[in-house]
Amino acid sequence: MMKISEVINLTYEDLLIESDKNNLITKEKELPISKGRIKGNRIAINKSLSETEKKCVLAEELGHYHTTNGNILDQSSVSNRKLEQRGRIYAYNKLIGIMGIVRAFENGCQTICEAAEYLEVTEEFFSDALQYYKQKYGTYVKIDNYAIFFEPSIAVMETYI
Repeated sequence: MMKISEVINLTYEDLLIESDKNNLITKEKELPISKGRIKGNRIAINKSLSETEKKCVLAEELGHYHTTNGNILDQSSVSNRKLEQRGRIYAYNKLIGIMGIVRAFENGCQTICEAAEYLEVTEEFFSDALQYYKQKYGTYVKIDNYAIFFEPSIAVMETYI
């Protein structure tokens, strides 16, 4: 049986392969006002981003592909903001997930910076994911032999109950 800490993080290359398997065309190009966009079966990723940023953006664009359809650029619409959030949630769960937080703990990460680096995501992405998980689960969640606390700050404790 594989330990939680032995699960391998997805790479940008892994996401490009997934994109290809879904018959999506992913290109890196100059995007003056966004990090990434999806239109139909085409994904554009801002080529000036770091590899880690590209990974986070591509995961979100794949989330939009799997969870929405149509143009959601107008964020003044409540409906579009909800669809935007769906794509982000897909990305959080794909690249981090609750068990990713546990894996980071098992591997000695003690700060948001260390956990983000271990999971190979940006600090901003990791922090946003923590905010989402806090909204979803409340102040803490128990899973397997762990309790993950979101308040007053992120903490993971192994439980023996």
